[in-house]
Amino acid sequence: MLIIAGHLVLAAADRQTYLDLTHDVARQARATEGCLDFVQSADPIDPTRVNTSERWTAEQPMVAFREMDRQELPLPPIVGADVRRYVIASIEAP
Repeated sequence: MLIIAGHLVLAAADRQTYLDLTHDVARQARATEGCLDFVQSADPIDPTRVNTSERWTAEQPMVAFREMDRQELPLPPIVGADVRRYVIASIEAP
C-alpha cells in the first residue's frame, strides 16, 4: 500500500478557490482503479492550509493517475508544502 499525506500552504484568500477548482480531481482519483481514498480538505485551524491524504493499492496506479492528460487548471499559487510518500508493508486493524 502507498500513502501520500501532508499539507499544502496557500494564501488564506486563495484556499477556497483552490479547493473548488480541485474538487473534481478527488472524484477522478477515486474512480481510478487502485485508488482507495483521495481527499484534499481545508484545515480547521490554519486558514492557509489544505490537508491532503491519498491511499493507493500500489505505486503503478498512482503514477498512471498522475500521468493522465488533464486540462490545466488556473490554480492559485501554492506557497509551501510538506507532502510525503509512505510505503506500507503491512496493515492491521486499530
